[in-house]
Amino acid sequence: MATVYRDIPVEAAAQDVWAALRDPANVAHVFAGVLTEARMENDLRWVTFADGTVIEERVIGVDDAHMRLAYTVSGGRFEHHHATLQVMQDSPQRCRLVWISDFKPDERIQMVEPLTDAGCAALKRNLARR
Repeated sequence: MATVYRDIPVEAAAQDVWAALRDPANVAHVFAGVLTEARMENDLRWVTFADGTVIEERVIGVDDAHMRLAYTVSGGRFEHHHATLQVMQDSPQRCRLVWISDFKPDERIQMVEPLTDAGCAALKRNLARR
């Protein structure tokens, strides 16, 4: 199983970053520039990427106590895909977001890693204090 692990510093309060991330329907705003749209129905979410690709995800959990969101990717591109996003406070106005994606087949890393890196840049840009 392949893993993509990113630890992203964000110049914003952890509570503010979590407030944006904890709503799974808000994902297109948080990752604007990479995602253009998100639609929710119960625990299923469809996200549209800038290139028009639509991916179905299932939101597994939103954990306010640990500021952690877990989701899986459904569909034919993966045998398995599970990811978590967790916010950790570093200081009153700075936090880190740890994003971990585990998936099979391993070869999908060629697709997942660049999308994750683009998502990290978008997240920092869209959530940083102004």
